[in-house]
Amino acid sequence: MINPKLQTAINSQINQEYAASYSYLQMSAYFEAENLDGFAHWMYLQHQEEQVHGYKLITYLHDRGGKLELESIAKPKLNFDSTLDAFKMALSYEQENTLAINNLYALAKELNDYATQSHLQWFIDEQVEEEKSIEDIITVLEKIGDDVTAMLYLNDKLAARQAEGASE
Repeated sequence: MINPKLQTAINSQINQEYAASYSYLQMSAYFEAENLDGFAHWMYLQHQEEQVHGYKLITYLHDRGGKLELESIAKPKLNFDSTLDAFKMALSYEQENTLAINNLYALAKELNDYATQSHLQWFIDEQVEEEKSIEDIITVLEKIGDDVTAMLYLNDKLAARQAEGASE
């Protein structure tokens, strides 16, 4: 049976994963409305990844005899000042998520829950990848500035992204 403190913290993390998923879905819709289908596709895949992350935590919680307690998800931001603004917001989501996962890991360590520590290691590694991919796009967007041709090229590049686990 999982420690009640960990159950509460994991439920909070599940909520955070689904809130991020919801925000990425809204970002995808924003980019669709802007006729940037590559950016929309990239954000939609982020949305799907966050759902998978949330479900991994739900499955783990159930495997440990815990109880799922879903919370309300706030309405995400609808519009952005620019493509760069949207990606900076996405990075802030990932940084918040990294902090929350690290805090969850620290709690598991404090409670000597080795199984939870082991399970969370995958999430810790995943967050490194998540933050880096967004930071790389932000760097390119900052270099692009107002260059429409470069923006459309990046849009095409992002359209080529495949879902996690998809064959290339």
